[in-house]
Amino acid sequence: MNLDWSQIVPYIPFMLEGIWVTLQFVIVSIVFGFIIGTVLALFKIGSLKPLRLFADVYTSMFRGTPLILQLMIIYLAVPQLTGYDISPFLSAVLAFGLNSSAYVSEIIRAGISAVDKGQTEAAMALGVPYRQMMIDIILPQALKNILPALMNEFITLTKESAIVSTIGYLDLMRRGQVVGANLYRNFEPLLFVGLIYWGLVMVLSLLGKWVERRLSKGD
Repeated sequence: MNLDWSQIVPYIPFMLEGIWVTLQFVIVSIVFGFIIGTVLALFKIGSLKPLRLFADVYTSMFRGTPLILQLMIIYLAVPQLTGYDISPFLSAVLAFGLNSSAYVSEIIRAGISAVDKGQTEAAMALGVPYRQMMIDIILPQALKNILPALMNEFITLTKESAIVSTIGYLDLMRRGQVVGANLYRNFEPLLFVGLIYWGLVMVLSLLGKWVERRLSKGD
């Protein structure tokens, strides 16, 4: 095996910078996706049929098409239609955020449905407005139940973030490819990047288990 790990040593700081670059857009995307997903979840359980239909079509569209296709449409097709030269970072945030919101909406909807109906009936009997009931009573209980699932979505986004390397965004994956191209050696830098991804996922998985234990003790 023709391996020479010493050649990638000078490039290690460059690749390590990709950790923050990757997490930066992943965190923004998950926050954006959570906000949109919450709105969609409320549409799905609401009484207005047009909003329910919109949320169902939205979810079906983003869950039924590849994420890389959505990324390419935003990065390549939108500038063609609008004339606006969208940046790789904004393209990544929009694609991952919109895609994530479709999954998050289902997670939140399931969490709301799992809340005891007696909570809703009691709030309505006391004359609590619907909006206040959802914000102060239903959503806090739902979020407690779905935090592990949301953490899993965060982990999935972190792994899938490597897709943004296809649009030239200097994330962790792209930096590994750049180093490989400079050295004409791809195995070492890509394996190093793979170990970093694995480490990130392990840290997030441990964090998710810690959250689950905390929630179980809270019960």
